[in-house]
Amino acid sequence: MIEYISKVMSFESESLMLTVEKVSVMNMENAIRGARNPMNSWTRMDSYYNEAGEFVLGENDLALAERLAKAGSDHRKFLRQIFVSMDINAPLYWWKEFDTYKVGTVANSCSTMHKIQAKEFSREDFSCDRMTEGALTVLDGVIEYLEGERRRFLETKDKSHWHNMIQLLPSSFNQLRTVTLNYEVLINVYYARRHHKLAEWHILCDAIAALPYADRLILVKNEE
Repeated sequence: MIEYISKVMSFESESLMLTVEKVSVMNMENAIRGARNPMNSWTRMDSYYNEAGEFVLGENDLALAERLAKAGSDHRKFLRQIFVSMDINAPLYWWKEFDTYKVGTVANSCSTMHKIQAKEFSREDFSCDRMTEGALTVLDGVIEYLEGERRRFLETKDKSHWHNMIQLLPSSFNQLRTVTLNYEVLINVYYARRHHKLAEWHILCDAIAALPYADRLILVKNEE
């Protein structure tokens, strides 16, 4: 039985270079059962799996989950047991900020060390949607140079060309990572970043808000 596995979901904009795909939510059944352990209230559990094999929180379980979620981090430990996996494709300058979230996250990334020479460089590899024409001209020159070094490395295997690619690679270069987080981490991410000046964060926050029961379990802070 599955709990929740999305179809391939994409959260992106024509002008922004962050995408979120292949979103899965796991372990919700075990998490809500554990939330009932302190009061031995398992007989009140009313969640179930629907015909599609997706886990559905019943009225009693959802009321308890929402109440605990709003009570603060000390009371909503069960949210740390609801796991989310997603593929995020984003520029390196954004990943540097995301790496702030070390606790409760795991990520496997596509390797620039091993695969930087595997494909031709082009503008589509970079987040350049907000660059001015002058900056784009500079970027095109860098791309042309990187492509030249890539070809020379493939021809000669001379690592000096490889080092030139690695050390000159702009922070706008897009990298794909498969990331695992939990609902508690996503609360922190959402409220810390949804108004951030980097618009890439807004796309991720939209993806967070679209997760199962996000309106009841993640968007829980009273900000009056």
